[in-house]
Amino acid sequence: MLFGLLFAAGGLVYTAKSWDTGLATLVGTVTVTRCAWRAPGVRNVYPADAALSLPAVRHSAGLAKLAVIETARGSFDAAHAALAARCGNVIGKRQIEQVVARAAVDVDAFYAARFPVPCTAPTVLALSVDGKGIAMRPEALRPATAKAAARARATFRTRLATGEKPARKRMATLGVVYDAEAAPRRPHDVIAVPGGRAGRRRPRPRPRAMRKWLCGSVITGPGAVIAKAFDHAEARDPAHVRPWVILVDGARHQLDLIITEAARRGGQPGWSEPFG
Repeated sequence: MLFGLLFAAGGLVYTAKSWDTGLATLVGTVTVTRCAWRAPGVRNVYPADAALSLPAVRHSAGLAKLAVIETARGSFDAAHAALAARCGNVIGKRQIEQVVARAAVDVDAFYAARFPVPCTAPTVLALSVDGKGIAMRPEALRPATAKAAARARATFRTRLATGEKPARKRMATLGVVYDAEAAPRRPHDVIAVPGGRAGRRRPRPRPRAMRKWLCGSVITGPGAVIAKAFDHAEARDPAHVRPWVILVDGARHQLDLIITEAARRGGQPGWSEPFG
């Protein structure tokens, strides 16, 4: 319905018209009606979109957040099934992939805007690094893995030999830095007491990770991610007055990179070698 409202700006005559759009939300698809300012040869302008916090796409921010949470727990198929069971048929698998990709764009900016909080000297500064294999499309494999995949295809075998890998994954490296207050524990906090625990000997609480900072990359190698984690750790403790703890799962390559990076920054490789 035309409101009959006209105004001129920049040599153009604008008209206002009510406009309906579908919005997929946690409670299903709803219809949102707002005013569209229109003029010949230019795109419509919707001033109420900002006031209503409407996204540029069809799916609401709440639905996008839930899609990201469910995807982080498993696969896109599992996320789609969880969303369909909870919200109905409001988003498809391809749209979930697009939503997650858009959300990931903000990760670096989010952590860049967070400043380390000063801590006391006894507060432990913890770093951890791990690798995760991610199945990739053939054209996205690293050169060495792509060659191994080509050799595997050339053999026409359907079953891998002992110790052989399918050569279809690329390793992503993940790093985390966080603060933790030391929590000394007694033997019975770690080892079960014979005969069971008595109510008066409850285990002491474990240390909690605070002010976590995360980074990761499937494009750069593990050395770049480890260096980035050390950069952030030094921003938290530039004078190296706090105890540093580095946790890894025992991958020899990661251990070598961590010890090399620590030595390059003035740490002693014999500090207490990292262990898993």
